[in-house]
Amino acid sequence: MTTITVFGGTGYAGGHIVAEAARRGHRVIVASRSAQPPAEGALENVEYRAIDVRNDAQVAAAMAEADVVVSALSPRGALDGVLGEVDRTIADLARDKGARLFVVGGFSSLRRSPDSPRVIDEGFGRAEGVPEEMMAALVSEATQMNDILLALLDRDDDLDWVFLSPGMEFGAHVPGDATGRYRVGTDGLVLADENGRTVIGGADFATAVLDEIESDAPRRGHLAIAY
Repeated sequence: MTTITVFGGTGYAGGHIVAEAARRGHRVIVASRSAQPPAEGALENVEYRAIDVRNDAQVAAAMAEADVVVSALSPRGALDGVLGEVDRTIADLARDKGARLFVVGGFSSLRRSPDSPRVIDEGFGRAEGVPEEMMAALVSEATQMNDILLALLDRDDDLDWVFLSPGMEFGAHVPGDATGRYRVGTDGLVLADENGRTVIGGADFATAVLDEIESDAPRRGHLAIAY
């Protein structure tokens, strides 16, 4: 049984990852602002701990028994402007204890082609039809998540890390149905379907993440996950 600590395990992506990990029989420690289990009830082998991820000691304690650490945090609310520092602390602690690190990032860190800039650097949002009143918040979040990827790429230590970019259509507003299928791109490029859409449901994203965790294959890289 693998012990997995999930920071942000009560959010959309994190919640799906926790549920899939528990379903597969792993021990899961959910570290988030609230220690409350989901509305459907507590899951077997899942422990909920209320922590402040800005407190290094609390973060370290939540990771103390982990073989794998998942950061599914978003740069919103109290984490706006500081998530990069929080994830750097999580990464350093994972390195020190020899745990594998998985960071749930965003679509905008991908490239549309090998020679193109990352989506965040080519006017992300407008091409995707995002309303103007939402642009500032969207770009801020996307930029902060991309900075976390760049920080991981700059590391010269032996941390085993994976940065995960779901399709653009991903979130509680487009939950989708569990299909058991997905594609993984290992070259940091956008994955689109035959209609040009880049989509992944929450349950299928979690399936991909757990399959990657269970593979035990060292990565140190950027994965795209979509249908």
